[in-house]
Amino acid sequence: MVSTSDFRNGMVLRMEGQLYWMAEFEHFKPGKGAAVVRTKLKNVKTGAVIDKTYRSGDKVEDVRLERRKMQYLYKGDFFTFMDNENYEQYELAEDTVGDAVKYLKENEVVDVLVAEGSAMAIELPIFVELLVKDTDPGVRGDTASGGSKPARLETGASVQVPLFVEKGETLKIDTRTDTYVERV
Repeated sequence: MVSTSDFRNGMVLRMEGQLYWMAEFEHFKPGKGAAVVRTKLKNVKTGAVIDKTYRSGDKVEDVRLERRKMQYLYKGDFFTFMDNENYEQYELAEDTVGDAVKYLKENEVVDVLVAEGSAMAIELPIFVELLVKDTDPGVRGDTASGGSKPARLETGASVQVPLFVEKGETLKIDTRTDTYVERV
């Protein structure tokens, strides 16, 4: 059991026999009355998002997350991942994968957060190496300040890159900020 003062984004709670992932929370103290904690919770199975308010000091049951290395296999109706230790496969919906879909390559190894046998979310490595599929040619003297151009990567993501980057090069991309780091 955890108190509302221990809430943090990404934690998993059990309510009424269902698992909920905490998308966000906010401590709120009105002028009159006791402090409350407003939360947005996402049902792990159905994906439904609910707003729930707790009184300060309420206790709820939390579920521990386990981080497992898994290999991304393919995308069909769901994104399929395989546990590298026991070869068990997990399927995640596109909204569960979220923005990470921009940097997922087949056969890439990522961390998958698992709670009670259910895959909850994925964590990408901080840096990924991706091939430039398409970009405009850089023209010398075409800059006013610094100079950058959009480049489409092999996963479909688009990032701003310096003018010297050409089609077919491999780039190191920071997945936290969606920015170019260097050529590989």
